[in-house]
Amino acid sequence: MTVLLLFIGLLAGLALLRLVLFRGPFASPQEPPRGILDMHCHTAGIGEGDSGAWISDELRRSWKFPLYLKIFGTSEAKLKERGDESLLETISRSITESEFVGGAVILAMDAPYNRDGTLNRAAGEVCVPNRFVGESVAAYSNLYFGASVHPDRGDALEELEWSKANGAVLVKWLPNIQDIDPADERYDAYYDRLAALDLPLLTHVGDEDSFSKSNDALADPKRLRRPLERGVRVIAAHVASSGESEGQENVERLLEMMPEFPNLFADLSTLTQYNRKRYLRTVLTDPRLEGRLMYGTDYPLTNTPMVTPLQYSLNLRLGDMWSLWREKNSWDRDVRLKAALGVKQDVFTLSRDFLKIGEQG
Repeated sequence: MTVLLLFIGLLAGLALLRLVLFRGPFASPQEPPRGILDMHCHTAGIGEGDSGAWISDELRRSWKFPLYLKIFGTSEAKLKERGDESLLETISRSITESEFVGGAVILAMDAPYNRDGTLNRAAGEVCVPNRFVGESVAAYSNLYFGASVHPDRGDALEELEWSKANGAVLVKWLPNIQDIDPADERYDAYYDRLAALDLPLLTHVGDEDSFSKSNDALADPKRLRRPLERGVRVIAAHVASSGESEGQENVERLLEMMPEFPNLFADLSTLTQYNRKRYLRTVLTDPRLEGRLMYGTDYPLTNTPMVTPLQYSLNLRLGDMWSLWREKNSWDRDVRLKAALGVKQDVFTLSRDFLKIGEQG
């Protein structure tokens, strides 16, 4: 009886503490729209099915390798049996089953290149080729091609042209891993071609910890001034919600640039992760992001405990947390969580308008 009373007292104390500390959503809760486009989704591969994809030996030996395959909903054995394209089948099927999401941009990942234009495979962690992604997504009505073209590759401009001609809706960089300095003046012709082709540049901004090594100095938001000044539409991934540059938080460095550059946008992928959620209130309420923030997930990270709704006990009602926790579809869980926390309607709809992708059907 004493133990039971202590337990009841503990629960009552926790409930009272939650009541005192409860802060509610970061902004007014929203009813999410249907047909949302997720503009930030990854696929992967190990070269099965002649995909041309590869990962480094170092990453393959890492504990992260089987974990990454698990959150993609596969395994090395399954990829060897069904090929790398099976990941795209899984993504397309789960979107078909989603109530709120109607499409996804699947991102390629180019390898690092040397300054002389030659491949630097030894420095690479992951490569998911444009040909594999571009040609594979054409078979799915709800998947779209996000190219990745390293500006140092000898055929970079030709590869941009090929990507645009084969349906690319944007170009993706991960400077920290691909060894790209966005401020390098050697890339001016590349930026001019991006602008001429009307291909937005989606680039990681801020620190990166998903790989075994990372040069985070290359992802300082201020290094984006050069492409912006040459007219490129730039999407800063994750609203730069990690790390510091020159003693200032990267997210604030990015926000400072918003009034100066109307062609600068951001996506809120991974903002609900436990290691980034402290920036959510700022991102959802800062007027400098009004009309400049779009929906993305960084799939498959939506399949990890890092984005559990249970971490928002001081922002969500218990019933909402329980309902979200029971949601099986990862896209619907992500949309519903963000809407409950106060993500506005225009954030969910901007990606389709920005990338000029109409709804299917």
